[in-house]
Amino acid sequence: MQKPTPGIRLPQDRYRERLSPSLWTLIALAVCAPMVALTFTPLNSALALVLGALTAVVLVAAAVFASPVVSVEDGMLRAGRARIPVELLGEPVALTGEQARQARGIELDPRDWHLIRGGIDGVVVVPVQDPDDPTPAWVISTRTPDRLAAVVRRARG
Repeated sequence: MQKPTPGIRLPQDRYRERLSPSLWTLIALAVCAPMVALTFTPLNSALALVLGALTAVVLVAAAVFASPVVSVEDGMLRAGRARIPVELLGEPVALTGEQARQARGIELDPRDWHLIRGGIDGVVVVPVQDPDDPTPAWVISTRTPDRLAAVVRRARG
């Protein structure tokens, strides 16, 4: 095992995850292809096949590339378009299963900042300790809540 060199960030100090759609969402988008093909079949069947395939590729690619990214790097937590310095954050809490479902549901504070995606079970709740920020916490969907919480803890110092 390598010894860490002072001043050099190790890969464990960084986190990046794209909250891409679930497989079922991508399949549902791809099902639009036959519908488009059927619409254009009376005009030209070759054109219908091309437009159907193109529709599937464009919709699936748009869904994947438009997905928000959660990252921790350079002292910032980024979730989608929002970002906050990690020194303004409290102790993150990683939740899965029933606890995550409740955090996304009945325990959800409307004043919190949310980045919640269906099909992603895990949630990390990070309290905001900035007295000037009206947002009490960030609630972020993630496939690896323990890892995100650990990286935020390490980034806080």
